[in-house]
Amino acid sequence: MKLVIGNKNYSSWSLRAALVLELTEEPYEELRIPLYQPDSRARLLAESPAGKVPVLQTEEGPVWDSLAIAEYLAERFAESHLWPRGQYARAVARAVCAEMHSGFVALRSHLPMDLKRNQPLARIPDEAAADIARVCALWADCRARFGQDGPFLFGHASIADAFYAPVAARFRSYAVELPAEAAAYVETIYRWPAFQRWYQAALEETEKLG
Repeated sequence: MKLVIGNKNYSSWSLRAALVLELTEEPYEELRIPLYQPDSRARLLAESPAGKVPVLQTEEGPVWDSLAIAEYLAERFAESHLWPRGQYARAVARAVCAEMHSGFVALRSHLPMDLKRNQPLARIPDEAAADIARVCALWADCRARFGQDGPFLFGHASIADAFYAPVAARFRSYAVELPAEAAAYVETIYRWPAFQRWYQAALEETEKLG
């Protein structure tokens, strides 16, 4: 398998797919295509039908979109238990991933992922603050109902954690004040070895946006 990604410092969707792939513990090749460069579009179209990252190249062909990649890997490597055990837990995990996939527009717009950043915003807009409150409530609910067996949202690391890792990173980068439980979960993400490897690589990138 080959995972095509964008800049590790900025590409939150690439990070999600990479963390899910790491959970399988299967070998894969990584191809990083820096975004917003003169040749970025052509290079992306050569790898992805949508011309976007991430895309997973498989023996049968490409799988694009982070949620589709996650579902593909969960089915292909069922023994890895990428979704939580338990029918209802899996349903909730899928729901929170879908909410992340299609929602939190204000949070993503006003606090874009920038792993090198360590500076708060002068003011967090109300709509972004509402998104932050929703994320914290969602994390607390998952931890209370399903997190008894470990520090992740559903106890063990799962697709849900891969999808919310970029949000945890935003909270750290923008020094967002969080409830104690949400702050503890951010720390869990930063201690996750797969995330640590990505984070260290991001710090070594030289490209800048804007």
